[in-house]
Amino acid sequence: MYPMQAVSAGPFWSNGPSPGAFYNFPGFHAGSGAVSAKSETPGEYGTQRSYTPVTTGTSVIGLKFANGVVIAADKLVSYGSLARFHDVDRVYKINDKTIIGIGGDFADFQYIKRHIDQKVVDDMCLADKNELKPKSLYNWLTRVMYNRRCDFKPLYLDIVVGGMQDGEPFLGHVNLRGRAYTSNVVATGYGTHLALPLLREYSENPTAYAGLDKQKASELTRSVMEVLWYRDCRSDPKYSQAVCTTDGVQVDANCFVKQNWNLATMIKGY
Repeated sequence: MYPMQAVSAGPFWSNGPSPGAFYNFPGFHAGSGAVSAKSETPGEYGTQRSYTPVTTGTSVIGLKFANGVVIAADKLVSYGSLARFHDVDRVYKINDKTIIGIGGDFADFQYIKRHIDQKVVDDMCLADKNELKPKSLYNWLTRVMYNRRCDFKPLYLDIVVGGMQDGEPFLGHVNLRGRAYTSNVVATGYGTHLALPLLREYSENPTAYAGLDKQKASELTRSVMEVLWYRDCRSDPKYSQAVCTTDGVQVDANCFVKQNWNLATMIKGY
């Protein structure tokens, strides 16, 4: 028989990060070479978790075109079923290579946005010519969302990340469980049912997709947002749109959908 000390497993590696300490999770801090949770003081009724997001935004759509990415979302944030805040941007420029769109609980997004902004500031302070790229942000968000889900305190978010990665357009989606995927077209919320079929008419048609430039992508986005305005009772005719190409990022926060309610005069019985 071998002595136990002779067959005991050694460390996974030396002179490197400890297992679990490689990622920087919001709400955690490194201590004694490992990631440890901040202490929480339970209130009168114990530690509370939110299971019903209250102030939420609806669908976000994303589309890759020939040499860029476009992400759009309306500017309404609802308080339950009440259309409460009508001029809130849910599409943001992170840097000249990365854009992001958010659906779900807006308070959770404000929380995670502060950490993303801090990453951008850290990159600027280092001045090493490295920027937060879309794939890096996408992968970091998958770890953060899955980590929070495993702690039974998820961030109730549907996040669309887009941008230019080494000269190529990138588009991905991350949800509150950490489930993530990349695609030519992405939609969240009610847009999963209404927007994706319209977008896939182009993305799954090689001829149409090859001729999809910035202008045509913006027109397609506008038509999809119009459909969502007609059919989604949590949407708004005013929306924000961010376009990322090799030339940088352009954000238009004052887009409007065309409205035609003439059909309403033909509807009887309501």
